Amino acid sequence: MKQLKLSELCSHLTGAGFASRLDGPDSTIRGVNTLSDAQPGEITFLSNPKYLGAISETKASAVIVRPEVDVPPALSAVRCDDPYGAVTVAIITLHGHRCHPQWGRSSGAVIHPTARIGANPNIAAGVTIDADVGIGDNCTIYPGCYIACGARLGDDCTLYPNVVIYDHCELGHRVTIHAGSVIGEDGLGYAPHGDKWVKIPQVGRTVLGDDVEIGANCAIDRATLGVTEIGAGTKFGNVVVIGHGTKIGPDCMFVGLVGVAGSVTVGRHVTLAGQVGIAGHITIGDGASAGAQSGISGNIEARSTVMGSPAFPAEFARRSMAVIPKLPEWTRRIRDLEREVRELRTKLNGQTDSPEATARA
Repeated sequence: MKQLKLSELCSHLTGAGFASRLDGPDSTIRGVNTLSDAQPGEITFLSNPKYLGAISETKASAVIVRPEVDVPPALSAVRCDDPYGAVTVAIITLHGHRCHPQWGRSSGAVIHPTARIGANPNIAAGVTIDADVGIGDNCTIYPGCYIACGARLGDDCTLYPNVVIYDHCELGHRVTIHAGSVIGEDGLGYAPHGDKWVKIPQVGRTVLGDDVEIGANCAIDRATLGVTEIGAGTKFGNVVVIGHGTKIGPDCMFVGLVGVAGSVTVGRHVTLAGQVGIAGHITIGDGASAGAQSGISGNIEARSTVMGSPAFPAEFARRSMAVIPKLPEWTRRIRDLEREVRELRTKLNGQTDSPEATARA
């Protein structure tokens, strides 16, 4: 872990596109930590205003904040417009990023003679690379990975342990796939024949664009015909499932346990929170977002936000959810009102049928 002056960190941030300035002493820092856990000699950050009060309690020597945020006199402030983005640069600068073991081209890997391996390979023992595979430069492949015949990997890809890439699937440059994920397995394609199911051959493939990151234990089906696509820059959390023939646009964010059925079209920069489920053959517009556990069964317009199951526009869904805790009390009150109405009707009917009422008539 390196140490550097705050002024040096500001230079790194500005060079990475996060223009910054330093207020306060030019201290030396050795690491990045949270507001609550930071110690002297470390820098922390504030991006969410609800944690503003924690600044007065942090033990950090410095904090990355927006230009307008007040900080205690004891803290140095690195000011920039995007503290959340800037802290990622600080983490990489001070801590480095994950350093891969250097196996080179291990003799314990099984590599078919027809596979084409790029420059500076880093292939562990226990990897199997099948016939006619193409792998770009500077790729790191961990133990237990299997790359089936005809698959293609771009430059600077990383496959963590036990990743499987099925035949003829394609990964762009700088793709990262975490442990246990499967790319290009058969989709759920069966035709009913009487009371049996007949398998429909899945002869398409799966294509991942540049800078895609796939979490652990994800599964992305190959298309029945054509291509299942994951757009450039899209990021998946863990245990995400994508059905066959679905096309995900660039720069999307899918949180853990998202499930997308087949033949769905998802636009650019769509955000799906945890456990969102999407039915097949629908379209999600550019910039749309869905709250956790949303169940989406119809098209979603661009730049809209939905919540709930079934999913509704977010404002309507919030109002509906606010009502739910009150339903037991409202049900009791309705029962009481119904009883009172019955009693009043009985009393009125009794008065109408009495001899006095008849005489007056």
